[in-house]
Amino acid sequence: MTNSKRLKQTNPEQYARLKAEIASPYKGLRQFIYLACGASSFIGAMIFIVQIAAGRQVESALPNLAVQVGVLALMIFLFRLEQKTVKTKQ
Repeated sequence: MTNSKRLKQTNPEQYARLKAEIASPYKGLRQFIYLACGASSFIGAMIFIVQIAAGRQVESALPNLAVQVGVLALMIFLFRLEQKTVKTKQ
């Protein structure tokens, strides 16, 4: 008896979970990184918005705000892309 047959016979839920992990390894880790980087860029963007609203160092705050918004948009895009690929594989 091969290992795959033994896995199918023992526990179908665990077999399905292992098969999904093989299809997309480290999915949870990638999603955590996307969320952590997105939260960090959101906090940074809020800080630069407050700095601009206060009128302090606007010349340097605007490019920094643009970078933070760009990173936030990228993390949202990657997280949604990850969610879409997970749903289509199921």
